[in-house]
Amino acid sequence: MNNNLVDDRLREECGVFGVLGHTDSAQLTVLGLHALQHRGQEAVGIVTFDGTKFQSEKRLGLVGDNFTKQPIIEKLSGISAIGHVRYSTRGETILRNVQPLYADLDTGGFTVGHNGNLTNTLLLREKLVSSGAIFQSTSDTEVILHLVAKSKKLKFIDKFIDAIGYLEGAYALVALTNKKLIGARDPLGIRPLVLGKLDKSYILASETCALDIIGAEFIREVENGEIIVITDDGIESHYPFPKQSPRPCIFEYIYFAMPHSVIGGRSVYEIRKQLGYELSKEDNVKAEIVVPVPDSGVPAALGYSEGSKINFDYGLIRNHYVGRTFIEPTQNIRQFGVRLKHSANVQMVKNKSVVLLDDSLVRGTTSVKIVRMLFESGAKEVHLRIASPPIKYSDYYGIDTPEKDSLLAAKHNMDEMRDYIGCTSLKFLSIGGLYRALGYSERNNEMPQFTDHCFTGDYPTKLSDIEQIPDHTSQLSLLEE
Repeated sequence: MNNNLVDDRLREECGVFGVLGHTDSAQLTVLGLHALQHRGQEAVGIVTFDGTKFQSEKRLGLVGDNFTKQPIIEKLSGISAIGHVRYSTRGETILRNVQPLYADLDTGGFTVGHNGNLTNTLLLREKLVSSGAIFQSTSDTEVILHLVAKSKKLKFIDKFIDAIGYLEGAYALVALTNKKLIGARDPLGIRPLVLGKLDKSYILASETCALDIIGAEFIREVENGEIIVITDDGIESHYPFPKQSPRPCIFEYIYFAMPHSVIGGRSVYEIRKQLGYELSKEDNVKAEIVVPVPDSGVPAALGYSEGSKINFDYGLIRNHYVGRTFIEPTQNIRQFGVRLKHSANVQMVKNKSVVLLDDSLVRGTTSVKIVRMLFESGAKEVHLRIASPPIKYSDYYGIDTPEKDSLLAAKHNMDEMRDYIGCTSLKFLSIGGLYRALGYSERNNEMPQFTDHCFTGDYPTKLSDIEQIPDHTSQLSLLEE
């Protein structure tokens, strides 16, 4: 999905969904992936099993554009299915990279979908290729297939456990065999995965919103480091890794998850409101109106308005009909790209001092255009407020962040960022405010901690590909060609 002209957002790599033992498995998977569409808009794939054979359908584009026609659903017969929506951070978007990936093993068919990013893919791939493995894609998920296939263990689940023991980084996996639906979460639980139930069938999904859309009951989150095995006989769990305190990705609360999802027992919507509330308590700006950057900035703006007693209103209107099919602007009108997605509500902002509230700041290019638009619409002042700390470090766990040098806060101080954006003033939520919004007094070693490296540089896992491969960037670019 090419929205570079109108967007400057972090993007999640993908979402996963799986169901075992339901006659409508394909239809349920389509609905679940539709609910998870925000996690990946470039490609979608579904694999089903009918008791005899596996069927696979993969498409580039959105779920609704590809899996709403009855002939496609009829091809996906069976009582078990897994599905995947993708935004690529490793490997280009072509059909051979679209998940779930499938392989025939000596134990039977095996298909897997992966949410996250492995930080030792290149090293593992190099070893596998040198031992004779032949790769068909540039997705890091294919490494998992090869590791399972090469395991000397006898039982499939032992092969699977053996394989993921080699993985570093972040992953939430759903896998399907002839008899089993399997879910696995990395030892720190960086990427989310939940367990639900519909009638007598168990469901695995990236978020609770995928359970809601099909009327499934939320049972619990898959624990960090847990491998959950679902069969017709029920559920069993394996914990092959040393026990660690969970460190889920903090950006699920800030931006990625749907507002009506529940993560770690917390309402994402309520957390986002609290982020804005905490920011207001760290601020003393005098203004007449709080304006969100829609849609993701709305909950935080409501919280900021509540805490500051400054009126909330929609000074920006979002056009929800901008998507893949919109004609790409030619070079001479490229500067109008942001107006395809956001328009100023002139009567709301004219002659007013505005607090402009957004959830995060990446490169700052979209903020420049929105601030300019508000001034051109008559705003007296535009005070940009960001309901998260400055993003200073790249991510390697499944978030598509630019290289560090492209992150505005990584190379500029507050005054320089304010001048670049052109706003009257600029303020970010502090790390302490972020943790207070999540229910903690502050970030320290004595309390549960999140994966917050984009703000702090505190990476929770090894980064072997970067640390051991000198020319990591160029090798990665060759891998993606």
